[in-house]
Amino acid sequence: MKSIGNALRWIVGILCLLSGLYGIVQIPVFGIFCMLFGISLLPAVWRSIEKRYTVKPGVAAAVPALFFVMMCFTVPKPETLYATGEKGAVVSQEREALTGEMEEATKDSQMTAEVEVTVTPEVTVIPEVTESLETGEQDEIQEMKVHFLDVGQGLSVFAQCGDQNLIYDGGDRKTSSFVVAYLKEQGVTTLDYVISSHYDADHVYGLIGCINAFDVKKVIASNYEHDSETYEKFVRAADEKGLAIEYPSVGTSYAFGSGSFTILAPEEVSAQESNENSVAIKLVNGENSFLFTGDAESKSEASMCASGLDLSCDVLVPGHHGSATATSWEFLQAAVPEYAVISCGVGNSYGHPHKDTMDKLESMGVSVYRTDRQGTIVVTSDGKELSWNQEPCNDYTPGDPEDEGTQPAGEEQTEQIPKISESYQESEAEVGEVPATETAPVQEEQVWISATGSKYHNKPDCGNMNPDNARQMSRSEAENSGYEACKKCY
Repeated sequence: MKSIGNALRWIVGILCLLSGLYGIVQIPVFGIFCMLFGISLLPAVWRSIEKRYTVKPGVAAAVPALFFVMMCFTVPKPETLYATGEKGAVVSQEREALTGEMEEATKDSQMTAEVEVTVTPEVTVIPEVTESLETGEQDEIQEMKVHFLDVGQGLSVFAQCGDQNLIYDGGDRKTSSFVVAYLKEQGVTTLDYVISSHYDADHVYGLIGCINAFDVKKVIASNYEHDSETYEKFVRAADEKGLAIEYPSVGTSYAFGSGSFTILAPEEVSAQESNENSVAIKLVNGENSFLFTGDAESKSEASMCASGLDLSCDVLVPGHHGSATATSWEFLQAAVPEYAVISCGVGNSYGHPHKDTMDKLESMGVSVYRTDRQGTIVVTSDGKELSWNQEPCNDYTPGDPEDEGTQPAGEEQTEQIPKISESYQESEAEVGEVPATETAPVQEEQVWISATGSKYHNKPDCGNMNPDNARQMSRSEAENSGYEACKKCY
């Protein structure tokens, strides 16, 4: 009987020793106790202890039992499993369960390719990962400012988000220098996007000055040719800066600060309908959005509605300065704007904005801002809320009812030059009116423009200028294009 007991003690003791050796790698405390328990069971060890010390008969059974109890307290709870990586990191049981579920799903789907799920001990699974990422993206939304410049009977919208700048149209020749000066007042040195809706002078001319005056990264325009000197100057200005004009297709999106903008039109271009060729964009920052359509009219609006793109917006700039040929019911109901900003000149001869358009806006309860009543208007988006530099005028009065003609495509307003707001915030003070008609002098002063730079000179070899690359133009044209006088020459 004694021999059988000793044999069992040898077997159990050796098994405990082996378990302890394995356990000491996984969990040191557990392994040590397991090894001590195994050693205490070995008859040879116990006989050595009995020879050296006086051991009472019950101790032989009590010592192994004591080690067994201590070992039980060191065994890990079933809720937590331990694994050892290079840094001895802990992987939760939830992670292992998730891995098991993924393996089962892989088997059930009968995928032809083998899927291997690798569990890295250093990584702890966090159930809220998706929510955390969404929150992080929300926190990254930057402030976006959109400036609706008072360029009279024209359109110019300037936007800032983070360290990026965008200008959509630039007004006509008479306000070109104002647009350049306004942007410089905002600290602009680089324009990330210069967008020309189309090539009518009251939209594109001011962009020529912007291209000449600032470092421009990208020029976006409508893919058609316009039979005008203004169009030629615009193309030449981009070419001289080494800029390839982009003609994006509908649905193309561009990143802008923390937001983006998407091309909505034109779906196709027509040589006969310049207005319908307008590049329309939707500018988005978080939950806020703005819709600019240039001079797009009902045909282009119908195409946008049929495109399937989301046209809903907080702020709409009604097409063609509020003309009756734009802002159709279909388009307005797709956009459902809360605000409308109408850019038109004081007392313009085209009757902008037209009664039909104003009646639609009023019936839908759209709050109205007007540059002819309020000057330059600025709105700030934090991604959720909009804050304006002034209250809406909500003046739904149309233009002169005796003359509600539509401004011909490409024609500049000449009868009256609009008043331009001096203040870039809430003030409506005038900087003065330009005479209604211009009489060009018989011999206007000619100046020299270098291939690069933003100054004009009275000689082709001023300073480091290369006279072979210099070109001539009138001084007024240079100033309207955004060039400034060279301090050495003048």
